[in-house]
Parts: sequence; C-alpha cells; structure tokens
Amino acid sequence: MFNLKDKYIIVTGSSQGIGKTIVEELASLGANVILLSRNETKLISLVNKLKNKYSQNFKHYKLDVSIEDDVNEIFKKILTEFDKIDTLINNAGITSDNIIVRMNSTQWNDVINTNLNGSFYCCKAISKKMIKQNFGNIINISSIIGLTGNKGQCNYAASKAGIIGLTKSLAKELAPKNITVNNINPGYIKTEMTDSLNSNNKDIFLDKIPLKRFGSTKDIANIAAFLCSDMSNYITGQNINIDGGITI
Repeated sequence: MFNLKDKYIIVTGSSQGIGKTIVEELASLGANVILLSRNETKLISLVNKLKNKYSQNFKHYKLDVSIEDDVNEIFKKILTEFDKIDTLINNAGITSDNIIVRMNSTQWNDVINTNLNGSFYCCKAISKKMIKQNFGNIINISSIIGLTGNKGQCNYAASKAGIIGLTKSLAKELAPKNITVNNINPGYIKTEMTDSLNSNNKDIFLDKIPLKRFGSTKDIANIAAFLCSDMSNYITGQNINIDGGITI
C-alpha cells in the first residue's frame, strides 16, 4: 500500500455515503483532509471521530457547492489557511428523479446546479492555486449513468455526462502545469437505497451486472486514494468505471 502523509486533500459532499468513505480511507493513509458538505451536523461528527483516531490535520466547512459565491468564499478561506492543496475531489451530488414529461424546472436546475455547476465552481476555485504551485490533482466523481443514460434521470444523466466532458477538457488545459484531472464513474453501489429494494427489484438490478453483486463505497474510495497518490502521476483525462462490468 501507499501512504498519503503530507498530502492536503479537499473532499466535497464528504459527510455521508461515498464521500464519507473516501474521507475515512484518505485519513487511514495519513492524508490531511478538508471536508466540505451542506450537512454540518454530520460533518462535525465525522471530523470529531477522525481527530480521536488520527493525529493529522482535519478541517471542515459547511458549503453548498451549487452557490458560486459561497464556493469562492470557502475556498478563499482554505487557501489562506493552507500553503498547498494536493488534490480536490468533487464528490457532492444529488438526484431528483422523474420522467421528463413530469420533471419540473426546479428538479432539472437543482441537479445541474449541484452536480455539474458545483464541480465547475470548485475546479475553477482551486485551479489558480494549483497553476501557481505547478502541481495538483483533481478527481471528479461522475457516474456510469453519464455514459449510459437512465429512464427517469435525464437531469442526473446530463449532469454526470457534463462532468465527464469537463474532466477531459480540463485535463488537456491543465496538463502543461503538471496538474492531472481524472474521473471516477461508480456503478450500482451498495447503499441504504439498494438495501431497501425488494428481492425482485434487487434481482433486476443484479442481473445487469456481470459480477452479480453491488459495489461498495470502499471500492470507490480505494480508487480515489490511488489517484491521490504519487503512483498515479502519469494518469490524466481518464474515465475509470467501477461498475462490476455493467458498461462492458
């Protein structure tokens, strides 16, 4: 295994789900982590847990990534406090599903603003710092739905497809400054949602997956940690599908 000692890593959407597991994995490998989330209560609980277990630096800020002015304000605070930032992980995301004839503008805009615009705002806010320090690493969390589409998720699929395009374009733009940009596409991951499926619906989902099982948040965190490490320095502009083979 590798260690991430002396790395300073920002993680958005870090209070629960995939983001929380990513933070816990990074902490276990020695990283200093700056946690961002709208849910301050869960954020404080997680940071206290980390501080009781590990000796490195943990900092948290309440942030809704869909609000550009708030993103700029929080990132300004972060960059004032920390001399360097090695990695930004854009994980914050929401869903608001409906078929298109019933989907209202609020559902569309909320998902686009959080998932796609939020990733753009954070990438923009950190890029100047990374360009100045002449190194850096951005990891975007998209979804296989951004590749395949899904009924009832036009807004979510569009936002995640946009993140994939953002990743590839930004990778080309920032490569001359020694900054890598990559994208992780989770497939069907074991969460509270999949746990609540009845047996029939669960079988329908599993039948689509060649490995015949759901992934775990740890599967995503493992790849994120690798991309944060120096072992991934020659990887940029890539889509990494963690999906049990569903996109084969």
